[in-house]
Amino acid sequence: MRAVIQRVTASSVCVDGELKGNIGKGFNVLLGVMQGDTEAQAELLARKISTLRVFEDENEKMNLDIHDVNGSVLAISQFTLCADLKKGNRPSFFPSAPPDEAEKLYDYFCRCLEANGISKVERGVFGADMKVEIHNDGPVTILMDTDIWDKR
Repeated sequence: MRAVIQRVTASSVCVDGELKGNIGKGFNVLLGVMQGDTEAQAELLARKISTLRVFEDENEKMNLDIHDVNGSVLAISQFTLCADLKKGNRPSFFPSAPPDEAEKLYDYFCRCLEANGISKVERGVFGADMKVEIHNDGPVTILMDTDIWDKR
């Protein structure tokens, strides 16, 4: 499971011109679910994100987590994060989980964020052509890959 976490001042997602999710301060999370990913990985990723200390304290040090700043999450499914570019210039998306499995893990991941105390978790529309507006703060962008953690 791969996630790109962006600290934002605001983020929103629209499908066919209709607003589907909208947050202020918090994280925009782009989530790629790969073949073989598990609920345990979704739980770990959600726990890591909910305790990620990348918000600045009064001394301008990244010491605060999303709870400390009463932040929200906009979670967007993004299978293109699973791209394999080993051969040629056209990405292969074979490593991504089949849509039905990916959607279940994406939903489970969002519920795990809520279970970790994030009071507002907004979502995109799984499988839709989404227009995402991201006001990256900093910019602060973190890449998390559960496969890397599993190999340590």
